Amino acid sequence: MKQKNKCFSFIIVIAVLVILNTAGQYVFHRFDFTADKRFTLSEKTKSILQKNEKQVIITVFLAGELPPAFKRLQAAVSDILSDYRAYAKTNVKVVFVDPLAGLNQADQDTVINNLYERGIEATNLSVKTEDGLTQKLVFPMAMIESDGKEFPIKLFQNLDTRGNYEDNINRSIENLEYIFTSSLKKVLSGDNPRIGFSESNGELSDLQLADAIHTLSGSYLVGRIDLNSIDKAGLDKLKMLIIAKPKKPFTEAEKYKINYFVMNGGRVLWSIDQVNAELDSLRGRSGQMAINRDLNLNDMLFMYGARINYNIIADPANSAEIPVSTGVVGGQNQMELVPWIYYPVLLPDTAQSVVKKLDGIKSEFPSTVDTIGARGIKKSYILTTSAFNKVYNVPKLFSLQMVGEQLDPRSFQSKPENVGLMLEGNFPSVFAGRPLPATITQPYSVQSIGKPAKMIVIGDGDVFKNQVSEQNGNPFPLGYDRYSQRTFGNKALLLNIVDYFTDDDNLITLRNKEVKIRLLDKAKIKLEKTKWQFINVVAPLLLLILFAIFQHYYRKYKYAK
Repeated sequence: MKQKNKCFSFIIVIAVLVILNTAGQYVFHRFDFTADKRFTLSEKTKSILQKNEKQVIITVFLAGELPPAFKRLQAAVSDILSDYRAYAKTNVKVVFVDPLAGLNQADQDTVINNLYERGIEATNLSVKTEDGLTQKLVFPMAMIESDGKEFPIKLFQNLDTRGNYEDNINRSIENLEYIFTSSLKKVLSGDNPRIGFSESNGELSDLQLADAIHTLSGSYLVGRIDLNSIDKAGLDKLKMLIIAKPKKPFTEAEKYKINYFVMNGGRVLWSIDQVNAELDSLRGRSGQMAINRDLNLNDMLFMYGARINYNIIADPANSAEIPVSTGVVGGQNQMELVPWIYYPVLLPDTAQSVVKKLDGIKSEFPSTVDTIGARGIKKSYILTTSAFNKVYNVPKLFSLQMVGEQLDPRSFQSKPENVGLMLEGNFPSVFAGRPLPATITQPYSVQSIGKPAKMIVIGDGDVFKNQVSEQNGNPFPLGYDRYSQRTFGNKALLLNIVDYFTDDDNLITLRNKEVKIRLLDKAKIKLEKTKWQFINVVAPLLLLILFAIFQHYYRKYKYAK
């Protein structure tokens, strides 16, 4: 009877396992027991994967011998792509490759150049070994291919030139779902929104915008537009308009075209200098008088709900550095980096998804931005200074001798000043009830209240300007400061804004995912190294020996009776 019950129980267990395995082929579910839900895909990602009927190939170039931090990134990429494969309606093929494995130097150079032309860029790392620092070339990139289209993906985000890999790797892991899902959507939809940088009013030059245009060109159709010559059909093709540091006043006809673009749901990024102040103008001079810059935009921004003030913010607690001559030694001019309080490093508001998890944003002579009452417009401040600042009204005299001034800390105790403002909603028309500008021959059918639109107003025209090398005239990456060799978050800010403005699915909210990194306490490891070596190596052997001795005497006691 006892034997019969055992057989019956065994049959039941086998039957349950068979039923569960059979049901698992039709019903899919994953259990994520991590506190930060790092293995749970969002509903937006699942929807895109389940609606797609095209085959997708994802090639990950992060393979081979990697530093420990990049192995962690590789493992995170593998985990999330396994989830993509599990939820996808069609086949998603994932391949990990080391593009340089087994190649000689000449062949490696050829492969590197070929991959670069496809948008796959290598990163040169300094890796600590027993022999010291060695250089390691890795490809923290992936390529998504579907239906004859391909899109490169940068897996390693927020590259910090100071080499803090752990923080950068953690940020990269947090953004994996966003970059894979947004890139997959672009490949599947084949939609490349048009983005225009205005150029008719003395805006930043092609060289000063070189990295911004190059970076955006990988995902969008990017070009310069002349507001004087562009017509209604050209405006209708645009998804986003960027106005970066104009110096000449806008005509009523140009403003009429911008207003038409906004009324039809267009997205506008305003990066405006209300004050004429330039560091280059201070070099070799006794000083420069900073004065108001009349751009003829105040009435337009006022109607939309924003105002850029005629002032300059100083922030001694959080500012960028500039080189200043300290004299001539041995026939050579000696330079020293000193904080320049009129170059505040702006702080992103972490409550806003469009700027969440960004590094500090470098600014140059920024002005404060205020909100104005406008019905139906949602207003959110996205960039601020620190609470230790002072606002100077213009006109004001500036000179490089100001770097040596003794500052009174009490005069800088204040509240954070707002420099960036986001506006969303149905904007009122600036030209409602007004006659057409002289050069507009036919009305563009502008209604009094427009379609839902978005805009961001930043009180600094240099936020999206890249520096240029004095040796060869080549542009540096946006946000990189060639003097301090520090990378700020300006490029990431531009990419976030463009993604937010051009993606109607609002995938940028996927950046809100936070993965908590739980690193070992290195100081504690050093102090307790011997103890933990004993626990992990010797203790298991001792337990095994004790168990064997116990089992020996137990069996002897049991069967000796």
